Amino acid sequence: MATLTLSNKQVIDLVKQLPSQQQAEVFKYLILQQWSTWDSLSSYGAERVRIVAQEHGLNWGAMTEEERETFIDNVLHED
Repeated sequence: MATLTLSNKQVIDLVKQLPSQQQAEVFKYLILQQWSTWDSLSSYGAERVRIVAQEHGLNWGAMTEEERETFIDNVLHED
């Protein structure tokens, strides 16, 4: 079987030519290829935010969405 070498741009241009349903299949395939990495990173992030909140005397699980957003904003802008 012959191997075809394409640039990233060429691959993207080809995918853009596919019907929406086939584009969705390509997207699903790519997502599933990276799922374990994403799942690990997501779990790590969730645990870290709980720890950082606790270090600041807060309970992440008891915070409202607005409180969480304010907390994250404050942590990101700490000196």
